Amino acid sequence: MSKAKTPKKTTSTDAASITADTAGTGDFAFDKDALFVGIDLGTSRTSIATSTGVREVVPTYVGYPKDAIGHELLGTEPLFGELALKHRLSVDLVRPLAHGVIQEESKGGKNRNLTAAQELVRHLLGKAKAQPGQPVYGVIGAPARASIASKRILIDAARGILDAVMVVSEPFSVAYGLSILDRALVIDIGAGTTDLCRLHGTLPEEEDQITLDTAGDHVDQTMEKLIRKAYPKAQFTINMIRDLKERYGFVSDTADRVLVKFPVEGKPTEFDVTDMLREACQSIVGPMAEATAKLVATYDPEFQEDIRSRIILAGGGSQMTGLSKLIEAAMVEYGGAKVRRVEEPVYAGANGALKMAQRMPQHFWKVLS
Repeated sequence: MSKAKTPKKTTSTDAASITADTAGTGDFAFDKDALFVGIDLGTSRTSIATSTGVREVVPTYVGYPKDAIGHELLGTEPLFGELALKHRLSVDLVRPLAHGVIQEESKGGKNRNLTAAQELVRHLLGKAKAQPGQPVYGVIGAPARASIASKRILIDAARGILDAVMVVSEPFSVAYGLSILDRALVIDIGAGTTDLCRLHGTLPEEEDQITLDTAGDHVDQTMEKLIRKAYPKAQFTINMIRDLKERYGFVSDTADRVLVKFPVEGKPTEFDVTDMLREACQSIVGPMAEATAKLVATYDPEFQEDIRSRIILAGGGSQMTGLSKLIEAAMVEYGGAKVRRVEEPVYAGANGALKMAQRMPQHFWKVLS
């Protein structure tokens, strides 16, 4: 393969290794009777798939009751996902991930983001109903550019919950789940990051991966600015914008008008947000097409046509109407492309991580004490 020039936005570290650290330490007896889990720990949503058939997805939010009244109303245990969002006025709401990695913000000497991530993973694993004493082995997806420090934080999040863990590139876990490991390119569009990974029959190296910050959160922020500029009296929150995008998001030039109601001084008022929604959603396509073109152009020239013919979209952002066609149009000047979306965008990463957990040999695992 020709040597790729590392794009400016790519800072992936240790991409050639499937683990965040070196091989597992201590004695590790691989147990086929263990509970295997795949976790896609995302900025906006976290999904889990287990060897017992459990599949769950929750918004990546944890809520802690603020005061005695909150404790009386909600109890003393943290709230997760939709329940935390529903009661966000009564709780300290923590969104522990940004740009796909756990933030290192500390409060009172403790990293509350790490604690929240641990409790969310423990909450999801509780639904898997592991038997007493049953070992739990998990694979966690991380952004392609996640640094060694970020991967270690993910491992710390699993400590005390999983018996052994691997941290892998999110788009690679999607590809692994689809059994597409050669001459293809996966684009995983999440909330915090858009991750691109090209496959060539081996573990991806640094030059095979690009992570962009232009993803779902970028769409939300862009749309919020556009609507506030057009309708300065409208009252709404970023959560309302995110819900609007997830229900109606599109990038094509032809679409039904999107009419929504926002309060104006407490009175529900209808607004046409079609053009703002389209512009916001399209804002991530340019950087995505540019990054795709770079990965294709630095691929072995004999196989560039092959990789252009197998571009796969995954992640929540892949569900925007018309996205595949718009990327294909942007790739015309590079010889054209064929782009398709995975059948289960929300679970594709967790499904691949689970498949990897069930198949990877012992020396790839990091044993947690």
